[in-house]
Amino acid sequence: MSFSASAPVLSISPVVLPFPGRAVDLRVRVSVPVTGDRLPIILLSHGQGHSNHLSSLNGYAPLVNHWVTHGFAVLQPTHLSSRTLDLGSDHPEAPLYQRSRAEDMIGILDRLDEIEAAVPGLGGRLDRDKVAVAGHSMGGHTASLLLGARYTEPRTGTEVNLAEPRISAGVLLAAPGRGGDAVTEFVAENYPFFLSADFSAMTTPALVVAGDKDASAHLTVRGPDWHADPYFLSPGRKTLLTLFGAEHGLGGISGYDVAETTDENPGRVAAVQWLTSAYLRSELHPGDPAWREAADALAAESDPLGRIESK
Repeated sequence: MSFSASAPVLSISPVVLPFPGRAVDLRVRVSVPVTGDRLPIILLSHGQGHSNHLSSLNGYAPLVNHWVTHGFAVLQPTHLSSRTLDLGSDHPEAPLYQRSRAEDMIGILDRLDEIEAAVPGLGGRLDRDKVAVAGHSMGGHTASLLLGARYTEPRTGTEVNLAEPRISAGVLLAAPGRGGDAVTEFVAENYPFFLSADFSAMTTPALVVAGDKDASAHLTVRGPDWHADPYFLSPGRKTLLTLFGAEHGLGGISGYDVAETTDENPGRVAAVQWLTSAYLRSELHPGDPAWREAADALAAESDPLGRIESK
């Protein structure tokens, strides 16, 4: 595999969007190529973890930089669950703010005019008909909701449906799987909304990326295959990329040389960069051969970093 940047990057943060009723205004990092028009949009939802700043608009530089140099505009909010905000536990959705996270993304799409106006030279350059969502770990849960997955709100017993029709493709990176008896007692006690996770209405096309060593023992009793549930339990066109030897950090996608990565592997990160950008190119531009070529190249390697299956 070989990878090369194709354009310099402009990154502006924070772009502050006032949201009445939200605990704090929504802060967004906007990263775009310096040149180019009709830029497809990727909404990127951060995970959690113990680092202070990766779970915010300041994380995931390895993915953001690659996607932008390959022609995407990346919009990444700081969700209310971020440690950078330190909001405490008084909010009924604390600590993970599962609904608010998805509503952040919907709010960003509602206010693209403001975002374009806040970034010098961006006006009129975003392609609002080509929108994808990506998320890692808890961010994968957020992305799955926007793609059509649902859960039942424990406090009210009502089903939460946050499917966003403006989003036409997704990438779920080490995302949570189903609830019920698949999750640990710790999850059931502390994050009960996970118990009712339901992928049966997640119809939007998506690439599910899972590590075959991602045990996530604090979350699931099932082992690494739990992270593939969004592929197996959802209808419609889906693709599963299983990365060999990958743990929850998928080689280090949340930041450069970060301490919480347990499977540091630049080659693995490069594969995630390459394959996710190729997948989104082909999904957002039907007929683009990028994904077929990338999948064929992975399969042809003598010592491949992973395997791909589709349905």
